[in-house]
Amino acid sequence: MNTQTQRLLRARAGRMVAGVAGGLANYFGIDPIFVRLGFAVLGFVNGIGVVLYLVLWLLMPNEDAAPTDNNLDVAIGEMRAIVERLISEIRDMFRR
Repeated sequence: MNTQTQRLLRARAGRMVAGVAGGLANYFGIDPIFVRLGFAVLGFVNGIGVVLYLVLWLLMPNEDAAPTDNNLDVAIGEMRAIVERLISEIRDMFRR
């Protein structure tokens, strides 16, 4: 008997920020828009949606990550790259 365990992984395809919503949607078999709306509602209601998203970003590995990769280092590197890109875009807007 061959039973495979489904793992909770961040999606690479169709990600908006980090792939957390896509990964949760794949895991539960629903459309990612519902998960994104859930995070947005929780974010506006009491702010827990933002915190939950960041925690899941740090804990969930990418779907193509090697088992030996340190997910925390990978996630922090991704966060740093996104923040640097946003800062660069904001600087460019003010230079115009």
